[in-house]
Amino acid sequence: MKGIIGAIAGDIIGSTREHNTIKTKDFELFPLMSTFTDDTVMTLAIAQWLCDNMSSKEVLINNLKHFGNRYINAGYGRSFYHWLGQESPEPYGSWANGSAMRVSPCAWVAESLEEAQKLAELSAIVTHNHPEGVKGALATCDAIYLARIGASKDEIRDHIELRYDYDLSRTVDEIRPVYSFDVSCAGSVPESIICFLDGDDFEDTIRNAVSLGGDADTQAAIAGSIASAYWEVPENIADEAIAHLDDFLLNTFIDFEDKFL
Repeated sequence: MKGIIGAIAGDIIGSTREHNTIKTKDFELFPLMSTFTDDTVMTLAIAQWLCDNMSSKEVLINNLKHFGNRYINAGYGRSFYHWLGQESPEPYGSWANGSAMRVSPCAWVAESLEEAQKLAELSAIVTHNHPEGVKGALATCDAIYLARIGASKDEIRDHIELRYDYDLSRTVDEIRPVYSFDVSCAGSVPESIICFLDGDDFEDTIRNAVSLGGDADTQAAIAGSIASAYWEVPENIADEAIAHLDDFLLNTFIDFEDKFL
């Protein structure tokens, strides 16, 4: 299976390691307390927006608010939590990685890289309108779209480095010893992309992301969203991730899959 399942599976696998960090790739994928978090909820909110009306900022905001308030304890940042409670919310200049964790549906709907970028920017700026917040969403979406259409890892690396000035020359093994929890796009999106570039397959990509010892669920969601455009998500991992969704989120996932994939 390919598609947004990569972000969902990455989120759930990383969920127990967000505040219980590890520095090893040897861990159980779905321990007892595994669950979906805000990464999955917001990814599916974007998916629902694209199903409803992808050109409407109002529909986008309403979907983010509806999903966010339905799962109010999913683990949002303080600023986004406040945004959810506003009647007419405004963007708050965030540079955090929430824009990148939720962007993957845009890359699966788009019929060109330019359309993917347009959708990614719109998906970000309603909250994460800081240049780094937008950049993180765009770079992630570009990587997914390019992987989806068959670009090589070298082509993806070259494009992201040239367009977004991210340093992708490092390796996971070089990053891991000195890396710590970082929710900024600038400090987590390049590392997440490297987890994909260094990965041997989907599962190895997720293990790379969690093993950095950072914002594990979000970094695994970002890395997984790229990996699931490049490789198939193994059936056992996809099935286990889907089993963690409730009926509302599952139906949203199925609607998006049916309409676009």
